[in-house]
Amino acid sequence: MKYHTGWSSLQVTVENIIFGFDGQDLKLLLVKHPDNTLKNRWCLPGDSLQSRENFDQTAARIQRALTGREKIHQEQLGAFGPFKHSTGERAASVAYFTLMYIRSEKLSTLHRFRPEWHLFHELPPLSTAHRGILQTALEHIRYKSAAQPLLFKLLPPKFTIPQLQQLYETIHNRTFDKRNFSRKMLASGTLVKQTDKEKISSKRGAYYYMLKH
Repeated sequence: MKYHTGWSSLQVTVENIIFGFDGQDLKLLLVKHPDNTLKNRWCLPGDSLQSRENFDQTAARIQRALTGREKIHQEQLGAFGPFKHSTGERAASVAYFTLMYIRSEKLSTLHRFRPEWHLFHELPPLSTAHRGILQTALEHIRYKSAAQPLLFKLLPPKFTIPQLQQLYETIHNRTFDKRNFSRKMLASGTLVKQTDKEKISSKRGAYYYMLKH
């Protein structure tokens, strides 16, 4: 989709930052770059608006095509650019971020851009523009998670305190004291303790919790 501004055109695309958590590791969904000049390079999923689409609909279409999921938490992050496109055109992006639990998730392996989950701390090189978008998304999620239960969107319906701590430590890139973290989360009044335990990680097991609605 192109908008004419003065003497040059501006190509506007929608980019998706899709975060997934499998109960142990935070991951990012990347695709192979569609531009032949950047063949085999990984990048954030993105596309142009189709006829009669708005930005929200384009973002939803992208994540649905890649993950096969309809009801996933997705928010608009903001507009970025303009950048110089590989074709020489000026390009700008409207970015969205998605949070999802992926333990049993299957990607669309036949998708032409070959989507794959990558460990968040072992990401392949990304373009300067996409690194900037990703960093902004991280800062936004960190800020919102301090006052809202946003990170719970990455968890299954039932989860353990160790799983929750692992997720917070990965997102915030820091280590939390186990006792203090557990005490703070339980004191928030947002968690409901369950009667069953997760016993795969340890013999003693850890109680499951659910988010209070």
